[in-house]
Amino acid sequence: LQGIFVLGLPYALLHSGYSGLFLIVLAAALCCYTGKILIACLYEENEDGQLVRVRDTYEDIANACCKKLSPKLGGIVVSVTQVTELLMTCILYLVVSGNLLSHSFPSVPVAERTWSAVAFVALLPCVFIRTLKVVSKLSQLCSLVHFMIVLVVMTYCLTQIQQWSWAKFRLSIEFEDFLVSVGVIIFSYTSQIFLPTLEGNMRNPGEFRCMLSWTHFLACVLKTTFALTAFLTWGEDTKEVITDNLPSFLQTLVNLCLLTKALLSYPLPFFAATEIVFVCISRGNHSNYRPPLFALGVRGSFLLLTLLMAMFIPHFALLMGLTGSVTGAAMTFLLPSLFHLKLQWNKLSCLEKCADISVFILGSLCSLAGIVCSIKGLLGAFG
Repeated sequence: LQGIFVLGLPYALLHSGYSGLFLIVLAAALCCYTGKILIACLYEENEDGQLVRVRDTYEDIANACCKKLSPKLGGIVVSVTQVTELLMTCILYLVVSGNLLSHSFPSVPVAERTWSAVAFVALLPCVFIRTLKVVSKLSQLCSLVHFMIVLVVMTYCLTQIQQWSWAKFRLSIEFEDFLVSVGVIIFSYTSQIFLPTLEGNMRNPGEFRCMLSWTHFLACVLKTTFALTAFLTWGEDTKEVITDNLPSFLQTLVNLCLLTKALLSYPLPFFAATEIVFVCISRGNHSNYRPPLFALGVRGSFLLLTLLMAMFIPHFALLMGLTGSVTGAAMTFLLPSLFHLKLQWNKLSCLEKCADISVFILGSLCSLAGIVCSIKGLLGAFG
């Protein structure tokens, strides 16, 4: 919940004004709620009225909802959406890596796309990652680097507190820019893909709801504080990646730390995406065996695809907004509320049904509008 994409939140505030602060809080509340109802879909009551975990994954929930149409249709849709979101996350890491390298070495006459290719070379060993143990160690280092970066940015912003002015917030906003900001904010909260596995591996799953409430509350406080202090510091000059606003003596250091974080973050979504593909293939072949050369080929193809996409769409905030509007909204709002209504309709109160329907409608509107505006923004960026 506190990944590298918080760097786009001050830019989102630039285009959403005061409503952006409300959106950060609202998105936290809605994402926390949909996370809880998604986990509720894993359980059914037995004859004694006790809740029993009868499903293990997001795909299992989808298959249970679509079993009358097709036993595997729901799982296929969810798997495709998951892989898309994970690959888009990988692409974003490459885009931001190219951006960071470009701004760290401005005297070097190299285009941002070329810098993305340089970062890609450092990621080539990812094709050899076969277990989650390696990924977990990289993610641990990534978390340490992240908090160091946020501390540096926040400390600098606090030294400029005498320049802060609430007048920098826009009262009137452009509707299209606002909708792109919605996608950016939603994408910074997406975690539903990992929740069923997380809950299943907890020592005491009964504490899941409490854990989810506290983590989303703390994430909301940290995101709001970070975005607000950064925006109040730079106002209308706020850039897509907030570290580009730092003075040169700090920018190079922080950008290199961010580059390290981006490269360390890449293996987790990359590994998760390839594992989903391997699981789907294994189910089709009714075997868990995967030939080494085939596995290398799939990982290599995914790695190359992320590079090509990063080089052709080098716009960090717009790409993040598009991803949040498409896959982020679907996995975070649409599918959990739809699945909850389908599987638990007879057990839900009228208020719960209204809440699920409201979340689904709101998610649909935000997703549709965000897709149109993000694509329009990307087309405009390409001239």
